[in-house]
Amino acid sequence: MPRKEKLLNLDEIKFSCGTCSLNELCLPHGLEGSDLEKLDSIIKHQPPLQPGQHLFRSGDAGQSLYAVRSGSLKTYCTTKNGDEQVLGFTLPGEIVGLDGMSNGQYASNSVALETSSVCQLPFNQLDELCSEIPSLHRQMMRVVGKEVSADHAMLLLLGKRSADERLAAFLLSLSARYKARGLSATEFNLPMSRQDIGNYLGLAIETVSRLFAHFQDQKLLRVNRRQVTLIDIARLEEMFEGCTKVSSATGS
Repeated sequence: MPRKEKLLNLDEIKFSCGTCSLNELCLPHGLEGSDLEKLDSIIKHQPPLQPGQHLFRSGDAGQSLYAVRSGSLKTYCTTKNGDEQVLGFTLPGEIVGLDGMSNGQYASNSVALETSSVCQLPFNQLDELCSEIPSLHRQMMRVVGKEVSADHAMLLLLGKRSADERLAAFLLSLSARYKARGLSATEFNLPMSRQDIGNYLGLAIETVSRLFAHFQDQKLLRVNRRQVTLIDIARLEEMFEGCTKVSSATGS
């Protein structure tokens, strides 16, 4: 009789902040010992999100923050006319769902761009822990402050920069964020579509496609579908003076 293989049960897998390679980028930063165990104890894990699956939608009860463990998410809102406005992209080690803390409802939508895993942190339990653990409270304040800074940088980018400067800043931002995760800063896949990039940067999809082709002709980068190789980062930086100041502007 053929041997029956045991199926993998995701519920039996124990993920730990202490062993996560992203803990220096996420809420556990600065926590040790029993404090780290307390944070671990409130985290809930869900089955992986599939591409196109929503983590939450605008109007849903805002009950939790979510830390992305793998994959990537797109945050967007929908106008009264039904048009979509992309607000940002969330990479591993980053937090999404802060807008659910304001009035008890999420004001935006968050959808998986690829197969993604998240750690769920219920607001009520997280709030209690922040009162017990000063270092966790400080880290939460840093996360909120980073969110505000990213919003300001994005407004500056859209209001004061040309189309090629916007795309250069976006690519340099992704480069910096991937580098912070121990990944290549010069070769990476774009989980988002050209249409999403254009929507986020306030550019038509045709403009985004033309700029990618132009950058490739100028030997600034090489594109193979969604894989991008940055060939000349220095020249991209020259295109956007002070680009490092918006390195987090593509976060959500």
